[in-house]
Amino acid sequence: MINAYEYFKNHPKFNKLVGNDFLFVEYRCPLNIEEYQLWIENHLITYVISGKKDWITSRKTYKLVAGDTLFVRKGVYTTRQYLESDYCVMLFFINDKFIKRFIEENPSFKRELNHKKEHNQIFDITTNDIFKTLIESIFHYLKQGEKIPKELVEIKFKELLFNIALNPYNKKLLYFFNSIDQNAKTNIENIMTENFQYDLKIADYATLCGKSLSSFKRDFKLFFNATPSRWLINKRLEHSKMLLRGTALTVSEIGYECGFKNNSHFIQAFKKKENITPNKFKALKKEV
Repeated sequence: MINAYEYFKNHPKFNKLVGNDFLFVEYRCPLNIEEYQLWIENHLITYVISGKKDWITSRKTYKLVAGDTLFVRKGVYTTRQYLESDYCVMLFFINDKFIKRFIEENPSFKRELNHKKEHNQIFDITTNDIFKTLIESIFHYLKQGEKIPKELVEIKFKELLFNIALNPYNKKLLYFFNSIDQNAKTNIENIMTENFQYDLKIADYATLCGKSLSSFKRDFKLFFNATPSRWLINKRLEHSKMLLRGTALTVSEIGYECGFKNNSHFIQAFKKKENITPNKFKALKKEV
């Protein structure tokens, strides 16, 4: 599975501007790619210049056309491109540190939070003519590449966030910006709960949580009294039981949906925990 942030940051063919906590990229998607899965270690603002694309989460599909803008939280996603038209997009990658600093520097954007509230994985961004003019100016900077000072690029990025935060239609996203300052346990729990079913390495989950591998393992054990590996297996098995009870998917399809590398690994893990095979569990629930 591709880490889109690292891919765009390191690939020489893209027009991009790279800062310490942000990345701008102009991307033209080739027409031969229809659907693929990716993960991003930093949040993403995507603005569509031309073409159509779907961003797919477990809860909702977001259909994008020219002029649309999304804020995509770091995590794992499936995207689907429509092959009848070229897809050109501006990508703005931004990390937690930049967003925290932006909120701290602008107290008027601070909001009281309900820490039990779940936030969307993807937010629709409402834009205006000023936003689109700003996008055009950034696009021109991209064409100049290395000649542009990083300090100026950072100012442009802050302008972008100001425009988003000042628009009352984007208040849900502003609340999410504020939530990034909440406690580390909630942050880790949200990321793991939203992405447990994907076949990522433990090091990848650590990256999503903005931690080194050693500190991630230490904090995870402290918060949840389990190793990340054990927690993932238990979470995937609980999810598989729900699918075995309530869907017509085959056992192998369920194993794949729950993040197990292969069917034999799923069957072995399920039997070890439940003292019954997934097939027998499914048959028993069907009889009931």
